[in-house]
Amino acid sequence: MGKNRVSLELKVPPIAVVIVFAVVMAGVAKLLPGLSFGFTGRLEMAISLALAGVSIILAGILAFRQHRTTVNPFKPETATAIVTTGVYRFTRNPMYVGFVLILAGWAAFLVNLGAVLVWPICVVYLTQFQIKPEERTLLEKFGRPFTDYMARVRRWV
Repeated sequence: MGKNRVSLELKVPPIAVVIVFAVVMAGVAKLLPGLSFGFTGRLEMAISLALAGVSIILAGILAFRQHRTTVNPFKPETATAIVTTGVYRFTRNPMYVGFVLILAGWAAFLVNLGAVLVWPICVVYLTQFQIKPEERTLLEKFGRPFTDYMARVRRWV
């Protein structure tokens, strides 16, 4: 891949990525009102998805804290443990899953097909520029135990 790809790896705070995508989704919804749709329970769905996302993020942070390892997405090399308990039994990246669920809630709130179609671009971005670089670093640091964990637990869900 090119120099631009490498320069973006582990450079932008994941929360900033999510905020940028949320703004883009809102902009798309405003620019393309013809793609809007409605459904009963949209607010309840939006809140439920966002709360689920926040809960998963907090569970991931708590598990890292319990194992006394870093939550800093810019310094995966400072990890002191591979966390495989709690929410990490179901996903290797609960904090990113949580962010994506929050954005899904935002998409449900916006009820616009254009905004919904922006959502998976965030998943691709986080995978390429955050998750894969973190995984490479953890593979270098922990070797076989991390390889075994990757074989047992999916990247997303």
